[in-house]
Amino acid sequence: MAGNGKIRSDVKPGLEVDIVLKQDQRTGKTTRGIVKDLLTNSPQHPHGIKVRLQDGQVGRVQNIVSGGTV
Repeated sequence: MAGNGKIRSDVKPGLEVDIVLKQDQRTGKTTRGIVKDLLTNSPQHPHGIKVRLQDGQVGRVQNIVSGGTV
């Protein structure tokens, strides 16, 4: 299951995702990590669901890489 990260129900803790950090929004550079927390409450977001990764970085999901271990 892969998605584009704009729909909250597609993003779950434990998924491996590519996110864009706030400071990288202009360049579009992505950072890969494992979702720890979902920070967006709305069911969808045009720029991607905001998440916190397990290493503490926060950004918007651009791409869901894999289903993870959940």
